[in-house]
Amino acid sequence: MIETIKFGTLNWSHIVRPTEEDLQTLSDTYHFHPLDIEDCRSVTNLRPKIDTYEDYYFLVLHFPSLDATNTFVDAKEIKVFWGQDFLITIGRSHWIVKELFTKEKNKVIAGVKVEAGSSDALLYRILDYLMKETQTLVDKIDKDVDNCGKSLFARKTEKIIEKITITRKNVILLNTMFKPELQVFNKLQSGTIKGFAKDMEDYWGNILDYFQKVMDIVEDDAELIRGYSMTFDSMQVDRTNKTLKILTLFSTILLPLILMANIFSMNINLPVQTNPHSFTILVVVMLAIAFVTVIYLRMKKWF
Repeated sequence: MIETIKFGTLNWSHIVRPTEEDLQTLSDTYHFHPLDIEDCRSVTNLRPKIDTYEDYYFLVLHFPSLDATNTFVDAKEIKVFWGQDFLITIGRSHWIVKELFTKEKNKVIAGVKVEAGSSDALLYRILDYLMKETQTLVDKIDKDVDNCGKSLFARKTEKIIEKITITRKNVILLNTMFKPELQVFNKLQSGTIKGFAKDMEDYWGNILDYFQKVMDIVEDDAELIRGYSMTFDSMQVDRTNKTLKILTLFSTILLPLILMANIFSMNINLPVQTNPHSFTILVVVMLAIAFVTVIYLRMKKWF
């Protein structure tokens, strides 16, 4: 269903999960390019882009959001038709764009006068709102990365592996999500995309500054979480080596004792077996061998 808010001569329409009827209405009313309508039908995420036409622009942008478990990052896609006197936002979920649209709609219903200025200014408000929400999410992921670093020396290995794996997956997704969009925001800030209002370069520059800030955080987090992962792997290898070293030392000490025990357990005539103190003699000899083995290993600085 197409919902619309009027700001004087400017219309903002928002569509959640557009139907064929909705898309046909857009095509009949605004005569959008068929390829743009086809993109709106797509259920898979498209590459971020901005297409330029004589009387409108078509944007595809991605912004991060946490899933229902509040654990993994999802890429939320928003498609925008941007014209002189209209702005049409399309998404496939009830997300923060819908939240902003509902706020503005409630203001209009309550009789509050809302000035949008122009479609450029309205688009800026939407992007600014999205970037602030993105900043909040990126700060959370940044904190998760910091917690991974602090938990490296904990003994709960499985939880550390899970935490590092989830955080690394989220950082990688943020990185792959943001990089293609840098070109889109650069076009807006540089004036390559003229828009429909004057003197908007500073505002687009503010959006770009937001974007560069979160990009820097995500790139730093990517390096950190990669380093934490490698450090954790090295620590696990070191712990395994230490365990194997201790087991090997015990085996080395016990091996001659086990050999003697096996020899004297055979049913044949052996030295001192008729001696009434044979057990004591055997124990003393075995302890002496163990002592000499330990001294030798210490001299070799194997432990």
